Amino acid sequence: MEKPVHHFSELFEQLGLANDAASIERFIERHSPLPEEMALADAPCWNEGQADFLREAIDEDADWAEVVDHLDVSMHKGQ
Repeated sequence: MEKPVHHFSELFEQLGLANDAASIERFIERHSPLPEEMALADAPCWNEGQADFLREAIDEDADWAEVVDHLDVSMHKGQ
């Protein structure tokens, strides 16, 4: 069975954040770049539930893992 494919905007919606393109871009600009050694889920911009979701997506290789990886790269390089 194939894992569902989630879009970047759906991840922001899942995190309870505005998910239109302009809001996503502003969020990333405001909260990046993260220090190289900082895990995405450890960034101070997340609440506990958001951080847990991001951590679990990667740890469990959930269907959200690919789009969380994309966010991780975007937050570390600042776009």
